[in-house]
Amino acid sequence: MAAEREHDLIIIGAGPGGYIAAIRAALLGMNVACVEREPALGGTCLRVGCIPSKALLESSELFAAARERFQAHGIRLADVALDLAAMLGRKNEIVERLTKGVEGLFRKHKIVRYLGHGRISGLGAVIVETGKETVALKARWVLIATGSTPANLPGVRLDGDRIATSTEALSYPDVPDHLVIIGAGYIGLELGSVWRRLGAKVTVVEYLDRILSGMDVEIAADAKRMFERQGLDFHLGSRVTGARVEGDHCIVEYEGAEPIRCDRLLVAVGRTSMTANLGLETVGIRPDEHGRIAVDERFATNATGIYAIGDVIRGPMLAHRASEEGIACVEALAGGYGHVQYETIPSVVYTHPEIASVGKTEEELREAEIDYQKGVFPFSASGRARALGQTEGRIKVLADKKTDRLLGVHILGPRAGDLIAEAATAMAFGASSEDIARTCHAHPTLAEAFREAALAVQGRAIHI
Repeated sequence: MAAEREHDLIIIGAGPGGYIAAIRAALLGMNVACVEREPALGGTCLRVGCIPSKALLESSELFAAARERFQAHGIRLADVALDLAAMLGRKNEIVERLTKGVEGLFRKHKIVRYLGHGRISGLGAVIVETGKETVALKARWVLIATGSTPANLPGVRLDGDRIATSTEALSYPDVPDHLVIIGAGYIGLELGSVWRRLGAKVTVVEYLDRILSGMDVEIAADAKRMFERQGLDFHLGSRVTGARVEGDHCIVEYEGAEPIRCDRLLVAVGRTSMTANLGLETVGIRPDEHGRIAVDERFATNATGIYAIGDVIRGPMLAHRASEEGIACVEALAGGYGHVQYETIPSVVYTHPEIASVGKTEEELREAEIDYQKGVFPFSASGRARALGQTEGRIKVLADKKTDRLLGVHILGPRAGDLIAEAATAMAFGASSEDIARTCHAHPTLAEAFREAALAVQGRAIHI
């Protein structure tokens, strides 16, 4: 083992939590090291998650539009053919460019990158196993940002081919005739949408009696009806008991019905914190039954000088949440005020139409016995949505009945993922529905629908 190399901060993991924390720490003047076992930087989100899935969602949506909706715009195509290899190639090129972009940012900010598996060996000490040598690192602070991995399901053995996770579903070599997905969360619905648009029959099997657990119930129910019209088949309230490969097919067994025979099975039942083999026991850190590490409001663990953010701690597993925590953590280490406003972290499902949410759902408000008022505006009454030919869905605004302060905004409709930013910003500044209603929105835009929903809270919507 070579002599110890010293840094101010060692970050284990170069995903959206780790690499952004590294850049912010470097901007604050720290000598930063980042340990990542994958050759490409960016973590699951950039390599095999958020970015490649959105690339395929965009490509597959254009393909579906060319086949099914262009004619309504007066565009007639003699033949629309799928070139799956080219589509996957575009996705891979986007990922490669962005990962190289992170490499460039590391060089620019003089962040030392170590390629290998990082393992804590004591307070302020990390061992990096590169495969060729073992490097010993020492620092005042260590930040754990190792992210998560797809969760397994009892009775379902992954083979990395026919029975696999979202990672493999991003690169199927051909379009399955029949794809079965276990799990009706955002991962299953997004990838199910991709392969349905490209020609697969898609069946979604979900243990719960609804899709998108945690989202607003009304919005989720509306979304399910839209997905069914698009061709997705849902088996809700169904517990999968086993799955196996038979030749070039899979057999999926679940309670209360005959087994399903399909070409491929995608297991999308959530994710698990990646905290195994990190040497946590050497400093007295004991993850909970889900692998999560307990931290305080400054992201400090019970071990002096060791911190954790993102998917390895309690909370929604969202890339932008991990990024915010990474920035807040290192700013606090530098003597500043690090803070994350969890109440205004948005979530987005990039299906068609998109689904976006920030703040409380109606169910959460009722459970907390908070009196609220609701304003709803449908996209069918939006001129811009009409021009786009995307009129499905609505915007729901929830405001405190006494103070009118925004408590939650839920959107099902075109470009919901972009529209939710205004709602999150408004809530971060403590805005009321009246504040939104009195703000002039450009015409014709989709954002006008948000204003109309805010007007509807007091029964003052104009266009409905």
